[in-house]
Amino acid sequence: MTRERCVLAYSGGLDTSVAIRWLIEHLGYEVITITADLGETPDTDSVARRALQTGAVSAHVVDARRIFVTEFCYPTLAAGALYEGVYPLATALARPLIAKLLVDVAREEGAVAVAHGCTGKGNDQVRFDVATGALAPELRVVAPVRDWDMGRPQEIEYAARHGIDVPATVESPYSIDANLWGRSIESGVLEDPWTAPRSDVFVWTTDPSTTDRGGTEVTISFASGIPTELDGEALPPEELVAVLNTRAGAHGVGRIDHVENRLVGIKSREIYEAPAATVLHAAHAALEAVTLTRDVAQFKRAVADEWARLVYDGLWFGALRTALAEFVTATQHHVTGDVRVTLARGAVSIAGRRADRSLYRPELATYDRALDSFDHSAARGFIELFGLPLRTQTSIQGALEDEAPLQVERRALRRDG
Repeated sequence: MTRERCVLAYSGGLDTSVAIRWLIEHLGYEVITITADLGETPDTDSVARRALQTGAVSAHVVDARRIFVTEFCYPTLAAGALYEGVYPLATALARPLIAKLLVDVAREEGAVAVAHGCTGKGNDQVRFDVATGALAPELRVVAPVRDWDMGRPQEIEYAARHGIDVPATVESPYSIDANLWGRSIESGVLEDPWTAPRSDVFVWTTDPSTTDRGGTEVTISFASGIPTELDGEALPPEELVAVLNTRAGAHGVGRIDHVENRLVGIKSREIYEAPAATVLHAAHAALEAVTLTRDVAQFKRAVADEWARLVYDGLWFGALRTALAEFVTATQHHVTGDVRVTLARGAVSIAGRRADRSLYRPELATYDRALDSFDHSAARGFIELFGLPLRTQTSIQGALEDEAPLQVERRALRRDG
């Protein structure tokens, strides 16, 4: 009797390694794995071999670094989207791409189901399930970690009992996900938000207190909102992000300690390392500051928050995110130029920005009357009209604030005589 096939998104970590054996033993599937190289899998072939050794009948490897950066990270950068104003969405952005790869392999291999290693408490289960349902509703979605009655210590014991090689230990029980756009770390001692992260949590970033006080400077060039060059050198997208991760991380840039609101309704303490994303978001915002009009910039902030929510909640393939992408693209036509940033002691500082179509005009901004082209006499009429609605309202309805003097301590100095 031919067994049904299931395609598992396989990272080589604890959860998915145990999942291979569990899917075979408990659900009777013939397991096929797919490992997507998104920039933090140095030897995908060894990961694939581990899958085969654990029981998979075939193991697919995909180099998805460029498409990940160009089709997922850079559009989100152009949107200026950070979840809760903090998280660059690295893991969340990878999930719709991996879901699409799962669907592609499942159809190619004649599988009836896809599987992932997400828990029942996290956001990733929603992202995988919803994306798969949108792309291939005919496929079943299996979530072993959500279904089995094991915690991480029990998984480690299960792996040891079955001879499964896994990177996690009881002493280092972190759950880690990483790609070019960022590295996320949770679980273990990090579950106490009062406890400072230990040094072994960080891999990409140097302790800021030990880095060179003078730091370093880098110039980032953008074309229509997309990074194209570092210090005048044109680089492929995946290489530009990788190089910037190394350079910024060496100066302690990109550490994020965030207690965030998960979609499933709980708060979770997450540690992130995102050197390149942190720098690029700061540089992109600086360039937009001189190229976007005030009303577009203000409205775009609301779009950024909504984009971040949609990505975080697993709705990348939804109609609203697609529609917002059209708006974001329209806002980026003139976001072309260069930004100089200083990286020092874990901080990103904007040192300069320039753009051919910059809306910043020195002859309007200057306070030097000899160079000033601003018509100061026009200000009086502008203020008169701008304040008219407020004056009308207060004269008829009264001021909204109490008219009594503020109860504060005052001193008055008078000239003698």
